[in-house]
Amino acid sequence: MRGKFITFEGGDGAGKTTQISLARSYLESCGLALIVTREPGGTELAEEIRDLVLNRPTGMTPITEALLIFAARAQHTAEVILPALQRGAWVLCDRYTDASFAYQGGGRGLGDGVIGELEKIATNSLQPDLTLLLDLEVEEGILRSGARGEAVDRFESENLLFKRRVRESYLQRQSQCSERIKLIDGALTADAVHSRIVEELDSLREESHG
Repeated sequence: MRGKFITFEGGDGAGKTTQISLARSYLESCGLALIVTREPGGTELAEEIRDLVLNRPTGMTPITEALLIFAARAQHTAEVILPALQRGAWVLCDRYTDASFAYQGGGRGLGDGVIGELEKIATNSLQPDLTLLLDLEVEEGILRSGARGEAVDRFESENLLFKRRVRESYLQRQSQCSERIKLIDGALTADAVHSRIVEELDSLREESHG
């Protein structure tokens, strides 16, 4: 039986890392075999591209950024995600193509058409079975990120308008794909967010047994 592909999306400070960890523990307690991975990244080559995209000086054009991310995604999909799904494992991934619709399509202004074409080429239009969009006001996300005291990458250091475009694009994407993308209020407590996510995970588990 094919495994399930679950992605976590959201802007800065939305709590994805915490929620992925909680979801992993929950699904493992249910006896499921799973892997946790991330984008950009997940393979040796894709992690090198991640460093290039996130941590190198500015000056990269929007289309160069998108092509690099989709190159990493193509490798990640072929080397990690599809083999795991085919052997029946569930895959939890920190970001996937919806992030490109938000960050490169919306934030950078490339538009959905360009991202959609790259998606077809890089992933053969692979879609997650479930996407959990942790939505948070941009200003609150910035405060949360700043409170962590960690170094910021190229996206985290972007201006407020860029981050608002990213959030708007995420919400537009969710409205277009509401059956797959579930909107979760990231302003709730971590426990409350986890409870909502468990509801969605349980629904997916029931479908897989149906």
